[in-house]
Amino acid sequence: MARGYLHQCSDLEGIDEKALSGALTAYVGFDCTAASLHVGSLVPIMMLRWLQKTGGKPIALMGGGTTRVGDPSGKDESRKILTLETIEANKAGIKRVFTKFLSFGAGATDALMPDNAEWLATLNYIDFLRDVGRHFSVNRMLAMDSVKMRLEREHELSFIEFNYMCLQAYDFVELHKRYGCLLQMGGSDQWGNIITGIDLGRRMGTAQLFALTSPLLTTASGAKMGKTAAGAVWLDAEMLSIYDYWQYWRNCEDADVGRFLKLFTELPLDEIERLAALRDAEINEAKKILATEATAMVHGREAAELAAETARQTFEEGALAESLPSIAIARQELASGLGVLAAFVKVGLVASTSEARRQVKGGGLKVNDASVNDERATLTEQDLVEGVIKLSLGKKKHMLLKPEP
Repeated sequence: MARGYLHQCSDLEGIDEKALSGALTAYVGFDCTAASLHVGSLVPIMMLRWLQKTGGKPIALMGGGTTRVGDPSGKDESRKILTLETIEANKAGIKRVFTKFLSFGAGATDALMPDNAEWLATLNYIDFLRDVGRHFSVNRMLAMDSVKMRLEREHELSFIEFNYMCLQAYDFVELHKRYGCLLQMGGSDQWGNIITGIDLGRRMGTAQLFALTSPLLTTASGAKMGKTAAGAVWLDAEMLSIYDYWQYWRNCEDADVGRFLKLFTELPLDEIERLAALRDAEINEAKKILATEATAMVHGREAAELAAETARQTFEEGALAESLPSIAIARQELASGLGVLAAFVKVGLVASTSEARRQVKGGGLKVNDASVNDERATLTEQDLVEGVIKLSLGKKKHMLLKPEP
């Protein structure tokens, strides 16, 4: 509670009792809709990590089955139906993320990672309707936020999506039967679905099940966690460089530092209180600690410290750090002259040449630390410094162009 993970709970005393007895197994479900998870999934991941560190048994449930249906929660339109091959590839990427946070094995507190396709894909539809579906009230299902909001906005809700909460509820019952799972955790938008699982368990004769949700996080300015103008903040280094991941945390708003340190690091609370109390220029030191600790959690301590050192060299010394994110181009492009605006689009620092023009007018673009003043300028081999060309947007976003033969 002191770290800010708790939003709603069905029975806090009951959960405490199970935790103290050493019999608390809890799960969070993760649908396989992308090749990795992003920062928006970090709170439930950290909840599973803390559960394991305090003697509980975590289950990271892969949604190989439910991904085929699509969770309507928080969506105004149907999710794209993915092929089974894509779902399996996405699941493999998500598994790699969890190896950084949880310890898996056959021990009492070792984490498990089942896939709900194991039981959902083999269900007989008629039997499911008779044995499970009869316990659901359509009246209550229509009152769920995930359904009600879609209907109120007159956005289509497919029959397959309407069934999603039935499958999620059944997951809870099945996990209790297979692993003795008593608690489902998730974001606050999942409260209705989790409570439906508890109710289904009661009707199907399970032990008392429990629900616990965390707040859906936004930044101090109201932006959604895990999203930036450049796209999602992925937890996979192949989808977002470690340096850019470190920078995401370094660039957080002052008002978010204390809260993020509590949620996304394991620093002692008294140390976090000291860091959160820093003001003015000193708060930047707290941001660097947040960035390094959060990055170390996902990518390892050595990689996090390298990212921190890269940033220090880039900003404090003006050095051309080799570990800055880079993109390869054909040397022929420089030989014939690469338009400076096109170059910034190519490396992803701006979305379009029109945006690049606006940045030039505002003095926001630099090549090798020199401001770009002519939008018609071109980059050639004459601009190479130590074999690369450094492109910068503002003071904190940098990319290297590396020509290849």
